[in-house]
Amino acid sequence: MKLSRLALAVALAPGLAVADDLSRDQALKLSDTVITANRDVQQRGESSAAISVFTRKDIERLNPSSVGELLSRVPGVQVILNGGRGANTSLFIRGTSNAQSLVLIDGVRIGSASSGGAALQFLSVEQIERVEVLRGSRSAMYGADALGGVVQIFTRRGEGEGLHPYLRLAGGSEGTWERSLGLSGGDDRTRYNLTGSLEETDGIDRSDVSYTSDADHDAFRNRSFSLNLAHSLSDDLEIGLSALDQRGKSEYDNPYGRFDNSTYLSYPAENWSEFSQSSVSAYVDANLADSWSSRLELGHSEDKQEDFDKLYPGSDVFNTYRDSAAWLNTLQLGNGQQLRVGLDYQEDTLHSSTAYSEEERWNQAVFIQHGYQGEHFSTELGLRHDKNEQYGSENTWNAALTLPLNAANELVLSYAEGFRVPTFNDLYGPDDWGSNPNLDPERSRSYELQWRSQLAENTRLEASLYRTDVEDLITYVWDSSTFIGRNYNVDQARINGFEASLQQQLGAWTGNLSLSIIDPRDRDSGHTLARRAKRHLSLDLDRRLGDFNVGATWQAYSQRYDDVANSREIAGYGVLDLRGSWQASTELAFDLKLANVLDKDYSTALYQYAGDYRYYGYQETPRSLLLGLTWTPAL
Repeated sequence: MKLSRLALAVALAPGLAVADDLSRDQALKLSDTVITANRDVQQRGESSAAISVFTRKDIERLNPSSVGELLSRVPGVQVILNGGRGANTSLFIRGTSNAQSLVLIDGVRIGSASSGGAALQFLSVEQIERVEVLRGSRSAMYGADALGGVVQIFTRRGEGEGLHPYLRLAGGSEGTWERSLGLSGGDDRTRYNLTGSLEETDGIDRSDVSYTSDADHDAFRNRSFSLNLAHSLSDDLEIGLSALDQRGKSEYDNPYGRFDNSTYLSYPAENWSEFSQSSVSAYVDANLADSWSSRLELGHSEDKQEDFDKLYPGSDVFNTYRDSAAWLNTLQLGNGQQLRVGLDYQEDTLHSSTAYSEEERWNQAVFIQHGYQGEHFSTELGLRHDKNEQYGSENTWNAALTLPLNAANELVLSYAEGFRVPTFNDLYGPDDWGSNPNLDPERSRSYELQWRSQLAENTRLEASLYRTDVEDLITYVWDSSTFIGRNYNVDQARINGFEASLQQQLGAWTGNLSLSIIDPRDRDSGHTLARRAKRHLSLDLDRRLGDFNVGATWQAYSQRYDDVANSREIAGYGVLDLRGSWQASTELAFDLKLANVLDKDYSTALYQYAGDYRYYGYQETPRSLLLGLTWTPAL
């Protein structure tokens, strides 16, 4: 696509309604606003994107033990674990891969430049104010890696004027302890929040068939700290700062052992990682005119991991450092029209104990999006141009048309292009990793039809039918004649999907049901893409009983394959969790969670044991209990 299509796009677009006059901090407390879709506050009903929102109240009611557990409730989202809390976590949105989705913290991109994807297992739930999950490509707004979707996590915000301290303590099965302490508050000009937390667990034995050195529980320890500060210099000018730092230790099993290239044999290993994941963002928000608001953002993130083996000396280091800057502008053009224009800059640097041919690269981008909100229809049309130091230029665009059928129903038709940048491992790693500096980005085209219906005053139904075509998939190809493997752009994938969510409020009852059906296939072989279950059902049911709340979550998955050849099958499963809480007083609350009530033995990924070269399933958390209390003293 050429840049000349920008002129055509703007000329053909009729144009979004003016968003309500809300600050970002105010919007983060509400369930009917979104920020991620267009990088600015807007009413959720005015966004063309399929998006799910979890506020802090939702998080406290659902009481998830991890970010992955929270995300698994979203239609179209599947989370894969390599065994228990703190284990490697992969995110699959609408059948796309872990590296094909973008994760942000307070607008700052996080994740590993070497392997791709973000380490969701190291994010503490106690530090989170809100999570927004956008399903479907948003590369026209965010650029690379937003092919499958975007997950944005917002850190804790202030609770209003005055001082608001809070303390949470929890303990439970497998030697699990959770502790967090925070202080928030402010006045009519300044808002702040400061939170520190410590999470520890003895864990479980993630691989029950392995070397003797792996026959122990795999512990996890995570210390986290967050700071959020915002100050209004005037009615039209605000500055702010957000910081999140998480670091600790995670033990993991390595059933395949340590491979010796000289003997072609595997030997026992006893592994652990020391990790650090942090992000810092600063912004200036200004209303430059009645119809022009501007926001300048500066960000820095680090993803650091060092892997050790107790049985061998040395370590493997993979540290990613990322700097970013963005200038975002929103112009109200009148007559229901709005224009968003922005500039992005990003630079990635990799420091590793492994030699890479390149250790840094930059990306520059400009984007523009026009929206129109009318009585009979609404439109959205956007275009982005990226220029990358390694692969050159890439243009992506998206378009959406919203048609209200009546006061309670509307249809949204949309098209979006996306792309994923090859990782440093794909491009610059050692030759025996198959790295190929000539790789092109993976590209996608997505088509979607949404139906949104307010079936009754307290009943909401949303459904999507979509298709995504992905080209130039990066695949490792082994040459048996030369015994050398290499990455190439060879594969193509086609993902057809249907998802629906139903929210119901009936008196003291609250219910949320989501259903996902996908058919993700390699177009060349016809095989189902690895580790994607074709069917997924999630049900949350809660009831309020005065000062008490009780709830349950049921999740069910169909079978899936662990490999691209579809030769290793992982059985389907269902898991039931129960929860309850008691507001004992205005300052003191208790909560109880019983996870995997039926003690289901299940796996979401397989591993190979070098002792017999067979595949076995990683063990997930058995029946467990967690009891906690939260104290919010009034000052």
